[in-house]
Amino acid sequence: MRTDLPPLSALVAFETVARRLSFARAAEELHLTPSAVSHQIAKLEQFLGFLLFERTPRGITLSDAGESYLKRVAGALGAIGNATNDVRKGVRNALYVHSSTSIASLWLMPRLGQFVRAFPDISLSLSASPVHSDFALGQVDVDIRYGVPEWPNLVVEPIFEERILPLASPDLLARLPVYVPSDLLQRPLIQSTVNLVQWPAWFASRSLIGIPERFAFRFDRASMSIEAAMQGLGIALESDRLASQHIEAGRLRPVFHPAWSLPIKAHFMVYPERHAQRPEVAQFTAWMRGQAETTPAE
Repeated sequence: MRTDLPPLSALVAFETVARRLSFARAAEELHLTPSAVSHQIAKLEQFLGFLLFERTPRGITLSDAGESYLKRVAGALGAIGNATNDVRKGVRNALYVHSSTSIASLWLMPRLGQFVRAFPDISLSLSASPVHSDFALGQVDVDIRYGVPEWPNLVVEPIFEERILPLASPDLLARLPVYVPSDLLQRPLIQSTVNLVQWPAWFASRSLIGIPERFAFRFDRASMSIEAAMQGLGIALESDRLASQHIEAGRLRPVFHPAWSLPIKAHFMVYPERHAQRPEVAQFTAWMRGQAETTPAE
């Protein structure tokens, strides 16, 4: 019997109280009395040798030590819960991937068939949202994130370098031709409000100062900006990687030569170091690297 592990019931009580910040609400969730929950916390604190919570007139808060301990314990409890659910459902070799929305719909989904054929034994669960996953919850194996890579204590691996450039439908360019960058100031432009690279940065790279008086459309998803550009509603400043299939199919065209683009690394595979030891994670990340090596359309 291992003596370095506290009782599981005490860990569950701790995680629940920490999440609810209330002994009464935790007791209700666990179907126990508040005194029983308090006893479990006291037993765990005695085992650890430090206080997990600080009592204040307004209630309880996590101590610094308790907050640090929660970050490590919550992930372990979540992993146990996921493993248990998988076994109960008869799922083996499960892989849980979360992704930012646009790369999931525009880049990852069209390639999933290749992943299934390469790894038919892996049961993949994929979710997408702009909110980064909390690995402390133990629900996600790999998070595909968009943004500035400021995520300490995690493996952060860029997926690819992408080029940000103006894209438009052939129909729009036939109706409203663009010959030089300054022409864009008289054309309907689409803004992706959450993109790291915005129109002023691209104009500045072509020695133009200023922005148009108004944008034809504003979207908070690259996928919507790209869709609007394909419909001929305006010119989008987007990634050649995310729009690659539409460029290859002729639904979108770079307005200028790709040399007039801004390179950026903004999409990353993110995961705790311990997850890399799982075969499913190692296979998925290796597959992603292989997919990222394919060259987008010129």
